[in-house]
Amino acid sequence: MTTKILIADDEPNIVISLEYLLQREGYAVVVARDGQEALQAIARERPALVLLDVMMPHKSGFEVCQAVRADEALAHTKILMLTAKGRETDVAKGMALGANAYMTKPFSTRELVQKVAELLGETSA
Repeated sequence: MTTKILIADDEPNIVISLEYLLQREGYAVVVARDGQEALQAIARERPALVLLDVMMPHKSGFEVCQAVRADEALAHTKILMLTAKGRETDVAKGMALGANAYMTKPFSTRELVQKVAELLGETSA
């Protein structure tokens, strides 16, 4: 079965490049363009991993992360915060809300692919 990843980001160029990159790596990709859509997609699609932007319309990535962690049925979902908000306080907040990892934009595609594999590797161990 192909591992499913949700990309939750409101920036079209980032969505396109991430989608291409992850599909090339063999993942099934689902896209959400705002926080509310992300929550609905997580509940519906049950992705193994969510690449979650912090600054999105309707609900922030922080709010989405908090909601996912509060829902027992979704709490196992891996979350990688992927955002331009790189201050230590932002990273600390994301991790405190339950993110599994935090990467700041701009990011190296190689590093991202490694981090995704690392996060998903934990689930199959």
